Amino acid sequence: MRVLRLPGIHHDSNVVVVTGAAGSLLINAGTSWYQGLQVERVKGVIGEDQPLDRILLTSKRYPCSGGAKHISEMFGDCPVHIHEEGQAALETGDFFTTWANRYDSDMPPLQTEVSTDGEVFALGDGQVEAVHLPGCSPDGMGYWIKEQSMMVVGCLLPRADRPARWDLPGGCLPELIESLEQIKRRQPSAIVPLQGPAIRGKNHVAEVLSRHVTFLRACEERNGAAPVSWGRPAPTAVWYSSHPPWPLEEKESV
Repeated sequence: MRVLRLPGIHHDSNVVVVTGAAGSLLINAGTSWYQGLQVERVKGVIGEDQPLDRILLTSKRYPCSGGAKHISEMFGDCPVHIHEEGQAALETGDFFTTWANRYDSDMPPLQTEVSTDGEVFALGDGQVEAVHLPGCSPDGMGYWIKEQSMMVVGCLLPRADRPARWDLPGGCLPELIESLEQIKRRQPSAIVPLQGPAIRGKNHVAEVLSRHVTFLRACEERNGAAPVSWGRPAPTAVWYSSHPPWPLEEKESV
């Protein structure tokens, strides 16, 4: 089985192509801004004339879902899966709760299928397991690739150096902490976050997760308030910007 991260462009989420002996799937779709390019990138991985079996979304948020309809259509209307909490927003084209309006974009209505906690998508020589990870959004999902010891997430972990927000509609700080703890219990060797480079190495992954949980627990002790010095996030940001900055990459050992 092969797993390849297609780095997010501008506001796009990272997009992950998973190919196996029995098919291929896509995790996240990015915005609609680069959806044509996204199709070409996916074809470059799976082959020009090869099918894409399904698209799995980590969230209804526009950076993850905006390009899903177009990509699905370009691959023969392949099914798009999302947690049931996000279905209504995508199927009605709700550009408020998907945040498409924050990016001055439309959200075309999209038929979806439910992705449930524990559901397994088999690819012949490997599989992808759906994991419900609420906190940033009630429809938050992660996708566990056991053969790679890898978790693919969305807004739950925006980047190694950016903690997720919980002060958005549907956000919940205790759930956010528990979802990160749930990932920690799996002891992954790699995490693909919403944006930025993959977090690799079991020790580095554990350190990053612990840093996020420690920060969030401190916010919980302040009755859910982020540090004043961190400032107010931008309207399109699903993260807080740390001050002083957190390290993005693992420090080299001396």
